[in-house]
Amino acid sequence: MSEDGPGAALRALVLAAVSDDLVTPETAVTVVEREDNPGPIARLSGLVKQDGASDDGETAIVGMIPHIDRSLARQIVGDLDADTRLVFTGAAGERLDGPAGGAIRSALAAHGVTAYRHDGDSPLGVLLVGERAVVGLFDERGLAAVLWSDAAPVREWAAATCRRFFAAAESV
Repeated sequence: MSEDGPGAALRALVLAAVSDDLVTPETAVTVVEREDNPGPIARLSGLVKQDGASDDGETAIVGMIPHIDRSLARQIVGDLDADTRLVFTGAAGERLDGPAGGAIRSALAAHGVTAYRHDGDSPLGVLLVGERAVVGLFDERGLAAVLWSDAAPVREWAAATCRRFFAAAESV
């Protein structure tokens, strides 16, 4: 990860959000940038598949997504079982209402995803995947970096962020 790349920017945003509670070995975060191998899409897909499965085999994912990436959606949505609730904001929310909106909403529903639309925007996507917080930084090319942590301060910040977006969203 470069010191001035999207991974460093994402780490700085999350550190600022959770304050100094994160600066201990017990509260480590992992960051992957687009240029890393495997990159953020592959790592995010793996995290969802690995950490989203509960003991009963169902997926437990809650989050907010500002960008719909087709390659990521294909990798992740096909593996979802149930109890997935996502708020779509920014460009992702606009796509739910656009020409392909009906097809997107239908595909989400077919995979057990409960979708909500938020009128705002964000450069970050925030997910709670099982017991792990996952944060993605998006740019004009898509997912630039992904950060994940099971540290309590990061999970608490991610949960609070998701609650704010859900409170201001409407069901689609």
